[in-house]
Amino acid sequence: MTVSVPEPPGTLPGRLRRAAADGRTLTARALAHWARRPGEVAVGLLFPVVLVLMMGYLFGGQMTVPGGGSYREFIMPGMFAMTMLFGLETTFAAVATDAAKGVTDRFRAMPMASSAIVVGRGAADLIHSAAALTVMTGCGLLIGWRWHDGPGGALAGLGLLLLLRFALLWVGVYLGLVANGPESLVAVQILVWPVGFLSSAMVAPSTMPGWLGTAAEWNPLSATVTACRELFGGAGAGGGSWASGHSVALAVAWPLLITAVFFPLAVRRHRHLSR
Repeated sequence: MTVSVPEPPGTLPGRLRRAAADGRTLTARALAHWARRPGEVAVGLLFPVVLVLMMGYLFGGQMTVPGGGSYREFIMPGMFAMTMLFGLETTFAAVATDAAKGVTDRFRAMPMASSAIVVGRGAADLIHSAAALTVMTGCGLLIGWRWHDGPGGALAGLGLLLLLRFALLWVGVYLGLVANGPESLVAVQILVWPVGFLSSAMVAPSTMPGWLGTAAEWNPLSATVTACRELFGGAGAGGGSWASGHSVALAVAWPLLITAVFFPLAVRRHRHLSR
């Protein structure tokens, strides 16, 4: 029996339409997997909420916010950014599992756009991250967090958070493709958690030893956190350092730099997979 394989479109618009269609198909595949595992998705969405409640109510009474204000309001932009950072682990686990089971190789053997695999994964994870931000926003409103500079600043802050997640997608895809399998997730967590806590997410860098505070201020995560605090107009906004004074610019520059480094690495690794 002869199986005919459709020829790829010859024009650029045709290739783009095919790539978009293939990407939508693989995005739907990822969403269907989550629909079959609602408990796992719920745990992933609620874990940051548990962290907020622990930090805000168990330890918040011992925390001092520079310039005054509620620690629970101070911590919310940090937890938004931490949620985006934790999403890297979700991306890594999904990509590493597909690669270890041979699913990625089977996709590459099919007549689909080569970009569809990473585009589908990225789109699905951004949808998941948007859902996580929605849950976290509801949690913040319940514990007293508010944005004080109008909806425009709030939307800009949420946009910066999704930009950070978009950049971290490519880090997760690249690490997932070079890993030996999903069991390497522990090694990724060892890298992710120090990056998260060595930032301005939980405490102000001014409370740290000098060199450590400087490192925390220049952490890409800190740029997004500080920018969100400024855009939300909440507790802990502002600061005396250059990084704090230019946090919005850095919150754009850092994700663009991370994307510029890891997107080509992920694409190159994907192209050379199993060679």
